[in-house]
Amino acid sequence: MEDNFRHSVVEALILASPEPLPGRKISGLVEEMTPSKISRAVAELNDRYVQSGSSFRIRELAGGYQFHIVPEFTGYVQELFARRRKLRLTRAALEALAIVAYRQPATKVDIEHVRGVASDGVIHNLLEKNMITVTGRATTVGKPLQYGTTDEFLKFFGLNRLEDLPKMSEIEELISSIEAPAQPELNFEDVLVEDEIGGKLNVADDAISADETEAGDEAERQVEDEAADEAGEEPIIPEEEEPSGGNGNRGSGVIIDMDTT
Repeated sequence: MEDNFRHSVVEALILASPEPLPGRKISGLVEEMTPSKISRAVAELNDRYVQSGSSFRIRELAGGYQFHIVPEFTGYVQELFARRRKLRLTRAALEALAIVAYRQPATKVDIEHVRGVASDGVIHNLLEKNMITVTGRATTVGKPLQYGTTDEFLKFFGLNRLEDLPKMSEIEELISSIEAPAQPELNFEDVLVEDEIGGKLNVADDAISADETEAGDEAERQVEDEAADEAGEEPIIPEEEEPSGGNGNRGSGVIIDMDTT
């Protein structure tokens, strides 16, 4: 089997997969393709896309490979799916999620110690959204459940692995720079999803921020969501009109989804 044909097979498999496709699965389907060869094949495919001026690339996401739209073209895609229903995380959920992400495995006591409030409802909602999962039990008195982040968390924030999270020192520097008198107040959501080049990390096929034109309504909904999240209820999200056609993927690295049926 020639290299060009193997590369095309790898390309087809990644394109057809609705989820990030791990290299081990590809190597099990393509003859003589080891993980290192697959990595080289992806690099060569991306070089080919760059040379041809294509609007998409293959990237590593949540331990696998997946197609995404390059930033220059995401605005058009976002406009196409602007009215798609959004998945939103409340401030309370983001706080708890950040604690789990940086301290995992973390127990409910750990989360509540940092937040200073009861977090049963928040933890329940994060479990429901598959952002965190039970990873085991602590060896302390009572053997409380321990929580860790999931692959869904990685996909939501556009990360390949946990090591790609911003370092705490970087976040502290960012907070210090924004706390200067001439700077606006730092939003917790911005700290969690701000990347090194100053833009938002891709959030796969969902978005966590509301449009600026909806700021007034969003502020009112935020108060309602906070109360619902703390009580363990699902935030009330108004239904929005679903556009005809397309799969609704969006973000600063929009995923290409392909229905092979």
